[in-house]
Amino acid sequence: MITKYFKAIPTPQSSGSGSSLPTPSSSPSPIIHDNINPLAGSNKEKILNLNLEPDPAERNFPKRDFGGFMSQFNLEWFNTSYSGWLEYSVKVDAAFCLCCYFFKNEHGGHGKVGNSFTKSGFRIWNKATERLNAYIGEVNSLHNRCFKMMRDLINQEQSILISLDKQSKKIKSDYRVLLNASIDVARFLLKQGMSFRGHDEGETSTKRENFVELLQWYADRDDEVKKVVLQSAPQNNMMIAPNIQKEIVNACAKEIIKAIVDDLNRDYFEILVDESKDVSHKEQMALVLRYVNKKGKLIERFLSIVHVKKTTSSSLQKAINDLFLEHSLSPSQIRGQAVAKKYYDVDHFFDIVANVFNIIGSSFKRRDMLREDQAKQLEELQVLGEVHTGSGLNQELGLQRPGDTRWGSHFKTVCNFIALFSSIINVLEFLASEGANYLERSVTKSLVNDIRSFEFVHMMHLMLKLLAIINELNIALQRKDQDIVNAMKLVGFAKRQLQVMREFKWESLIDNASSFCSKHDIVIPEMDKNYHLGKSKLNSNLLLGIASLSPDNSFANYDKDRIMKLATLYPHEFSGSKLEDLSYELDNYILFVKEDNDFSNL
Repeated sequence: MITKYFKAIPTPQSSGSGSSLPTPSSSPSPIIHDNINPLAGSNKEKILNLNLEPDPAERNFPKRDFGGFMSQFNLEWFNTSYSGWLEYSVKVDAAFCLCCYFFKNEHGGHGKVGNSFTKSGFRIWNKATERLNAYIGEVNSLHNRCFKMMRDLINQEQSILISLDKQSKKIKSDYRVLLNASIDVARFLLKQGMSFRGHDEGETSTKRENFVELLQWYADRDDEVKKVVLQSAPQNNMMIAPNIQKEIVNACAKEIIKAIVDDLNRDYFEILVDESKDVSHKEQMALVLRYVNKKGKLIERFLSIVHVKKTTSSSLQKAINDLFLEHSLSPSQIRGQAVAKKYYDVDHFFDIVANVFNIIGSSFKRRDMLREDQAKQLEELQVLGEVHTGSGLNQELGLQRPGDTRWGSHFKTVCNFIALFSSIINVLEFLASEGANYLERSVTKSLVNDIRSFEFVHMMHLMLKLLAIINELNIALQRKDQDIVNAMKLVGFAKRQLQVMREFKWESLIDNASSFCSKHDIVIPEMDKNYHLGKSKLNSNLLLGIASLSPDNSFANYDKDRIMKLATLYPHEFSGSKLEDLSYELDNYILFVKEDNDFSNL
């Protein structure tokens, strides 16, 4: 390291401003000028890392007289253990300690290091070895501490900071693998609608929570994941705690909602709002978006569950607006408004139906009673020849509870209620007389009185007719492969049929309700006109029914009643429920064919 025998490799001069660093030269000045260290920070590192190469020129060191003995600086000292820190100045003919020069002041100057090796220079060549060894001192001497600091500065790859940095990168990499594995497991459970937590989550459990079991399954098939999850993960950072799972779920929910809003693309949409109950026993509102995406498909997406303290219209409206504001949705883009159970008679009718379901459907024994009565009545009808037997005919019906946001389910409910009317009455009358307690007998007796009334029967047939008209429209609007043109046609047909029903079908509705009451021994209010079912000969019904399907003159001979009579001649093809469906399908059929150009020239 002696500058006398090494020269610096030339480095390009910087044109920028800033202090220039000293470089080795053939005639250097003493490296110490005062007791203040002028080199600090990065300057130390730059000087210590100067690239030097040997100078081939021979040098003669000056000799000094020590009591009649001439001594001089020995070049061989650079081949000993001193070479790492010993420096020689030609100008002052003295040796210096490079490490103490740089780092002595950082230790406060405490130790057995004087100024001879850092300022004035060492020249006692006759006892140089003894003095140099004494200068080095013990293991923890000031010189050795300075030397260690110099070595650490030169060789930073082995320093503590570099080691910590490498370790930090490894920890970050492992953490990312662990986090991604936990997210993958959470996404799978969310997609499949599976629970995260389990009853027994201890390590000794043979069936722990789904999250942990799936993470273990994942680790068993990926060695990289296995090295960082569960038992291999830090005990304070295993990423399986319930709060961590909730944070991952919330993050996934935000990304999903963002994708839904992007798919909506600021277009028009509908909202479905309903009550959502769970074990928290809080009043909650569930909100679903319904819209048509860019591909023309009808999409329904669950948006969020919101806790509401009140269920008033203003409170619900505020909760909806706050939710829209949170997700950058505009209430002005909402299209369509539907209000259920705002008409008293309709509300009362469905309340009675719901109470019947609660009483009969709440007990398996009562359901069995309903099935047995249904089977008994079917046997009686078979004996009378009013029903036909065969594969797929006379299948068992059940009570289907309607969904408030799915009016298609209400149609099925009313259809089954009419078909099971006699059996329902029989079960309720049995409970009214043989109930377990007075309250049960009183409630069922009140229900029997409500059901066995003309008002209830009339509303039942009215709702059947209304729901039947819009049933096909409901089914079409709920299809994923939505045809907007066809859906708009169905909307027009439904509106026209409702208007026709309002103007011309009221009397027939009264007649149907009266006929139903007569069949079930229900008192009918006095009417000016009674409805009587007529009968025709078999051959006449067959011929007239076929003629009614003729497309001549734009289906001029079309007659729905004749076609219905024709269908009754084929009981294996048209059972009771199918005849009801056919009646409503024929209304749409004639509207379609009359507007279709393909049938205009037939």
